[in-house]
Amino acid sequence: MVAMRFLTKSGLIRPLNFRFVSSSAHLHQELQLAEPPPPPQTPLPPNPSSGSPLYKDNWRNATISDYPAVDTAAIPVNLGFLRLNSTAQLQSLSQMLDANGLMDQFAQWMTLKRWADVKQLFELWIKCLDNHGKPNKPDVNLYNQYLQANLKMRATAGQLLDLIMQMDDFGIVPNTASFNIVLKAMQQAGEFVAAEKLIERMLETGQEYKDSLPDDESYDSVIGALLNVNQIDRALKYIDLTLSSGYMLSMDAFLGCVRSCVKNGRLDTLVSVIERCKKMDQNKSLCPPWHACNYIADVAMQSDNSNLTYCALEFMAKWIARGELATPAVHLSVAEGLVVSALVTAGRTRNLKLLDGSWAILKRSLRQKKIPNPESYLGKLYAHANSGNLQKAFNTLHEFETGYGNSTIEDGENLFSPFYSLNPLVLACSKKGFRTLDLVSSSL
Repeated sequence: MVAMRFLTKSGLIRPLNFRFVSSSAHLHQELQLAEPPPPPQTPLPPNPSSGSPLYKDNWRNATISDYPAVDTAAIPVNLGFLRLNSTAQLQSLSQMLDANGLMDQFAQWMTLKRWADVKQLFELWIKCLDNHGKPNKPDVNLYNQYLQANLKMRATAGQLLDLIMQMDDFGIVPNTASFNIVLKAMQQAGEFVAAEKLIERMLETGQEYKDSLPDDESYDSVIGALLNVNQIDRALKYIDLTLSSGYMLSMDAFLGCVRSCVKNGRLDTLVSVIERCKKMDQNKSLCPPWHACNYIADVAMQSDNSNLTYCALEFMAKWIARGELATPAVHLSVAEGLVVSALVTAGRTRNLKLLDGSWAILKRSLRQKKIPNPESYLGKLYAHANSGNLQKAFNTLHEFETGYGNSTIEDGENLFSPFYSLNPLVLACSKKGFRTLDLVSSSL
């Protein structure tokens, strides 16, 4: 107060009229001059002791926009539940996480398909410094996550190859997973020639660096790329490599092989692929979906391909067995009309293996709840008669008569007519004249 009176009397400041906030004379406030806030200062990162290939920012000319001031103490390390859309937030996160923390963050974001955040955070993270003042250095697994994010953001195969070339700048050697990401991009773009060249390179470099050898995913991408352009013979080479390497042929590759072989009329080639898979222990369990089994059988019977028809029925038998072992049990049944067509195909092609297999799967589908329809017996009788197995044909006729001898169904008289339903058996008996009749006289 003494200093204030001195300044007032000296004329350096004018007297001020003070107003008391409180009604009490002992409580009052004096007006004070507010001090201006200190200018915000952004700390500059230390000069790195060793340069990173992607650390191109001028550390002496950093601006607030480059390094935004963020209260990192108030932000938890685990930010997987937040939406970090701003560059400032991503920049702050990139300065806090180490390699393990970044991998955990990527795992959360990939589950949520936040590919753009993964890509941007990685690019910011490699420009930051670790606890020792050196640029962050990713390992091959962390870099593969970055490649995967670029693939999901529709990066081209050429762009991904450029990123793989940059791995050498970090002292990283690309492994099988790295190349698989590029192969997937080539498959999606239909670049089958480039895909073949890349997998051949993997086979060559894999002789020295085993971690870059192709795996089942590598072969699957190349097979898919070749089958999409109907390069069946070239795809068969990599199918053989898949099987000989001890890998299981993927369902996508197998279904692609089915579509391509059917489209190009290469049903025998499809049979050879199935037979190759059956010889390998890891592929014996190969079984396409139920609707695909029906499709394969239908196409095979239209072309009278008895071997492929048998393969389709064999797949169906596997599904029936799986359903019976399930809990609760699932009872699958093959349509009897399809079995009749298979029996007729067996008769036309004289394939006894298909004949026996068709009848066995029919009996298993019926589960002894009913006897086969007359058309099924007649199909079996036709197949035996046309194959020259007259004894089994008469045995089938006896079974047919036991089941429908006293039938009252419509048109029952023609069920055993030698001029109608039994005509194939009559023709077979008279095929070689009296010699054949003498052999079947006892059965007649």
